[in-house]
Amino acid sequence: MKTITNGLIDPDDDFGYLRIDHYNEERTKKLTLLYEQVLDALGENVDREGLARTPVRVAKALQFLTHGYSAKPEEILKSAMFKEDYSQMVLVKDIEVYSMCEHHMLPFFGKAHVAYIPDGYITGLSKVARVVEVFARRLQVQERLTNQIKDCIQDTLKPKGVAVVIEAAHMCMQMRGIEKQESVTTTSAFTGVFLNNPSTREEFIHLIGTKLH
Repeated sequence: MKTITNGLIDPDDDFGYLRIDHYNEERTKKLTLLYEQVLDALGENVDREGLARTPVRVAKALQFLTHGYSAKPEEILKSAMFKEDYSQMVLVKDIEVYSMCEHHMLPFFGKAHVAYIPDGYITGLSKVARVVEVFARRLQVQERLTNQIKDCIQDTLKPKGVAVVIEAAHMCMQMRGIEKQESVTTTSAFTGVFLNNPSTREEFIHLIGTKLH
């Protein structure tokens, strides 16, 4: 089976993996025109070889980077939600996060650590990572992203508690402005037993800082 990307078949793909990227044609056209104007305003020649297709590439890239707007994270959790008599901590850590700061539209990236203590229901482990991905693929601030992940899991699974920690580097701090390349921002949010029980919260903090493999 060949790979199909934007309607084109990759002749070098013999691995049986099918990928189809869909883009909104009207949105792509609008963004392409806007980025032609941006390049022109920067003093660039939009017709030179290296930039000839840059506006359309940026138009498609932005749609991919913000595709979280079209997804429903609650439905993602519900699609693999099971009754289970388990009441210990479930932790998915080191989830890669790639997002865009809404203030400068520059990337921030890092790791998310998400835990919950079930109260009758669990969800597929990959669904936790998918929830992180959906909220990250929007124009964001790290503080809101942290709370959105927490609230989605709490409201959908109704566990005994949820804990979320995100550690991220922000290009708006490293590439411009104060230009502090080594700075990392950490945000956290807790509900239920993670908020009210110090020992449970300490166990979570210990586990996300421990290499078990």
